[in-house]
Amino acid sequence: MRARLIELFRFGSVGALAYLVDAGLFNLLRFGPGEILGHKPLTAKVISVAVATLVSWIGNRYWTFAERRTTTRGRELVVFAVVNVVGMAIALVCLAVSHYLLGLTSPLADNISANVVGLGLGTLFRYVAYRRVVFTSTEPLRSAAATAAAPR
Repeated sequence: MRARLIELFRFGSVGALAYLVDAGLFNLLRFGPGEILGHKPLTAKVISVAVATLVSWIGNRYWTFAERRTTTRGRELVVFAVVNVVGMAIALVCLAVSHYLLGLTSPLADNISANVVGLGLGTLFRYVAYRRVVFTSTEPLRSAAATAAAPR
């Protein structure tokens, strides 16, 4: 139980940092100086999620799930990316429904739909998927030096 609570704390900490990157970049692109993507909320969200995913990958691989990471880093990265695309799709669907279907186009409405509802649902999905399909090792990862020195 204690280990799971620590894992959840770490996941939440990494997620909070990724959230700040995601929400900050989304708002900068949509409403910041020059409103670079002011008229393209979905494009702004895709970009902000992509950058936040890189932050999340590093934090989760090397801190949250460090004991569960596998030696197949490439496989983990691909599956991690797929899981995050699905998580992003959840947020995009929430934003699209709110912005285009319901006509709620204010900055507050866009942020609530994308960065509260969508991100919250996506976060639940990500945690379960990270534990079950991304970071799946049940054996502690040994360092390269320990592996090289191990008897064969």
